Amino acid sequence: MLQQTQVTTVIPYFEKFVLAFPSVNQLANASEDQVLHKWTGLGYYARARNLHQTAKQIVTSHKGAFPLTVNELEMLPGIGKSTAGAIVAICTNTRATILDGNVKRVLARCHAIEGWPGDSATAKELWGIADKLTPTKRVADYTQAIMDLGATLCTRSSPTCADCPFMKDCSAYRMGRIADFPTKKPKKTLPVRKTTMFLIENPQKELLLQQRPSKGLWGGLWSFPEGEKTAAILDQFSMGAVRILSQQKLEEFRHTFTHFHLDITPIHVKLADTPPMIGEQASRWFAPDEPDEIGLTKPVTRLLKEIG
Repeated sequence: MLQQTQVTTVIPYFEKFVLAFPSVNQLANASEDQVLHKWTGLGYYARARNLHQTAKQIVTSHKGAFPLTVNELEMLPGIGKSTAGAIVAICTNTRATILDGNVKRVLARCHAIEGWPGDSATAKELWGIADKLTPTKRVADYTQAIMDLGATLCTRSSPTCADCPFMKDCSAYRMGRIADFPTKKPKKTLPVRKTTMFLIENPQKELLLQQRPSKGLWGGLWSFPEGEKTAAILDQFSMGAVRILSQQKLEEFRHTFTHFHLDITPIHVKLADTPPMIGEQASRWFAPDEPDEIGLTKPVTRLLKEIG
């Protein structure tokens, strides 16, 4: 669940995305580059790729009509059990169970459920409670209400218990242990990886970009080539014979992912000539002053500002 400050920050970017693709057909017919470019600023680019693939499946497999059963929804990329349940419950008022982050917090406190919700045993217990509480009537109202309860009153920090209609029934409140539920995720020291990014610039002040594989880190986005030595990078793009005018090591910085830190050492390389070809890989020359509509990794946008 996004915090209020995060929501305020991302709304303009999300509006830009929706305005760019106002219909499922338009999103399905867009290129991946167009989708990722319009998603810039929202982060978690896998969501954009999943949304794109979902739109394609809706058009090709469902004749453009959004499916509204839990089973069908779970077959679409990026839609899990809770999201599918929320869509069905709110859109059709049909009984379906949800368990998003807000609901987990409400149930864990009300029922004093020990254990981190990310653990399978704890999650199973919470799903069982959520299913028992889901009514057969006014399901849409209940679903929206319990999500809103977690988002507005039973918040992660400083919950307003005095305003909660379930205060007297809340086990955590009665025990004076609101802060103990839900159990926090066990802390883990993130590993550190290192890489060198090469900002290869031709005489026209264009920079060489390489498209990442569609799956994996920064999937489908465009980034600077990575490697160990300048010569090896130039050979990789059939530019081994091109004369280098200058090389400059820029300040190292850290980019943090969910599971690890990435320490990046940028090297700015200026070439004397523009080679006639840049190899067979998915690569291109990029003009920062006249940028095309392609999705760029966050380190690329940072470095473009730095050398601009």
